[in-house]
Amino acid sequence: MRVGVPREVKNHEYRVGLTPELVAELVTRGHVVLVQATAGLGAGFSDQAYAAVGARIVPQAENVFREVDLIVKVKEPQSFECAWLGEGQTLFTYLHLAADPQLTEALQRSKATCIAYETVTDGQGGLPLLRPMSEVAGRMSIQVGAYFLQAPNGGRGVLLGGCPGVEKARVVILGAGVAGQHAAQMAVGMRAKVTLLDISPSRLAQVDRDFSGAVETRYASRSAIAQEVAVADLVIGAALVPGAPAPKLVTRSMLASMKPGAVLVDIAIDQGGCFETSRPTSHAAPSFELGGIVHYCVTNMPGAVPRSSTLALNSAISHHLFALADKGTEAALKDDSHLRAGLNIDRGTITYPQVALAFGAGAQERRAHA
Repeated sequence: MRVGVPREVKNHEYRVGLTPELVAELVTRGHVVLVQATAGLGAGFSDQAYAAVGARIVPQAENVFREVDLIVKVKEPQSFECAWLGEGQTLFTYLHLAADPQLTEALQRSKATCIAYETVTDGQGGLPLLRPMSEVAGRMSIQVGAYFLQAPNGGRGVLLGGCPGVEKARVVILGAGVAGQHAAQMAVGMRAKVTLLDISPSRLAQVDRDFSGAVETRYASRSAIAQEVAVADLVIGAALVPGAPAPKLVTRSMLASMKPGAVLVDIAIDQGGCFETSRPTSHAAPSFELGGIVHYCVTNMPGAVPRSSTLALNSAISHHLFALADKGTEAALKDDSHLRAGLNIDRGTITYPQVALAFGAGAQERRAHA
């Protein structure tokens, strides 16, 4: 199979789809790998490193897209990249389609087979290809929250861990999944006062056990969320419905009850965000102020730590990558129900139920126009 690795073009996105190590394994298995020039530089991988393991270095992204069977990326393709996709090709990357009708329609028109990392499952009911980036984003959320709480950055001038004789900052985390739990680990480590809310009693019980009571837990009712947001210095939005738009847990009206200069960090922004007032931001302009509240809604948070993120992601995708390359897409999907759960669009048809639901009852049957 011919596998392509284009350079990521999203704002300040430095990750790369494949490391030289995985490229070497693909070449050893008899596959041809095309890597766009400088694709790996942001993550610390030179063109020479790819060439040394047998990759073909090509100058233009269009050549990578048009000349391969399988495109491996990190972030969703931009509109001009979608135009280079065609029937018979497979796209393997993060997509988050439920929050992006324009991208969904563009991928339908391409007639490509599109497999989304974030909906591939495992035998334990988890999302193994989403997990590593959720871990990174969860940990980063506390770092960036602490930064934006500083007065020069628009925040209320609060130190997360307080200091002797001074109260600790209150951190409220919405969602006890992978991202939320990793955010809690970092916040506890920085000595903040942490409350985590979720609708799953079993998850809350697990958090209570794992943190030995160092994290307060509450059932995420609307009234509980409103109460906690009102006293928070930092709120982390980490709610997730796999493949579907994120639930809006913090409403616009709740902002009026918050402390001036409090910070909202929306990890769920790729899926539309879990704060009603969220809108996508970038690493170039990561925050905005609304109603006296600082919002951080960067859609590719892990792109700021590209080497760590790329290595973690490649470890997660390797098994499915080799199956796609060795067997071909059709056979790999047929043989593995967990990989098949990642199929979001197939030759013009939306195949993932939550994406179809996001765009109306008839969306699953909608065909792209040639």
